Amino acid sequence: MNDLLGQTKFGTMKISITLLALFAATTLYSQSIVGKWKTIDDESGKPRSVVEIYEKGGKYFGKIVKLYREPGEDPDPICEECGDHRAGQKVIGMEIISDMKYDKGDNEYRKGEILDPENGNIYDCKLWVEDGNLKVRGYLLFFYRTQTWLPYSGE
Repeated sequence: MNDLLGQTKFGTMKISITLLALFAATTLYSQSIVGKWKTIDDESGKPRSVVEIYEKGGKYFGKIVKLYREPGEDPDPICEECGDHRAGQKVIGMEIISDMKYDKGDNEYRKGEILDPENGNIYDCKLWVEDGNLKVRGYLLFFYRTQTWLPYSGE
């Protein structure tokens, strides 16, 4: 009887460990981009904005919800460089990421666009989570640039 009880405990422990490992692997593989992310200026290394990414109708979008401004900068600017429907809109609240679709095979979000409100340029976009950070790649023909956005903790 003791031997049977010992085998049952060991079997239960093996199942628990297996389920825990499976859960951890699934969580790492399918990290969502939904949430708030802090953008970092490429040159200064300082925070520039907070972008909230959300899902709507099976696609993913991102809007600016906060700006980090230097003294003398307009705290609530409009997009003067935008050449589309966003021209003249306030940057805070502006949708800068649009129509991203999740590619399960590559665990990436693709086929959408990203706007740089500082110069009005629109780029093809790809997003993915790596080491808990959001990788944001903007493409223009064969040229691209990748930024790393950090999880926003609400400071």
